[in-house]
Amino acid sequence: MGTLRYGSGLDTLTIPDDVLAHVKIVITTKLRRGESFTFTWRHPEGEGPARTTLWIQPAIPLLFTFDSDEPVTLDRDYLQELAVAANSNAGLVVISPEPRRQTRQPVREPAAA
Repeated sequence: MGTLRYGSGLDTLTIPDDVLAHVKIVITTKLRRGESFTFTWRHPEGEGPARTTLWIQPAIPLLFTFDSDEPVTLDRDYLQELAVAANSNAGLVVISPEPRRQTRQPVREPAAA
């Protein structure tokens, strides 16, 4: 399980590495464009609040931490689904806390430089 830390207090969301890798691509793409949006994460049942919504914008500190040192194989269809959601009025919503299962059109996440 990876984490997304956000804000001056670096509030933490725990997210499976493979889902976090996809979310990271969508968030960083939008931030590179200077676009702000909401990101909603539904927590697993019994783990604190039911959901969290963050206002994502370029000036707020953001940190992605992964448990695995290997890059995740990305799913183009899932990336597209998340990108469309991030551009909607509802913002980026990750419904399932479960790790993604590989479907089609895989791409490798770029290795960290």
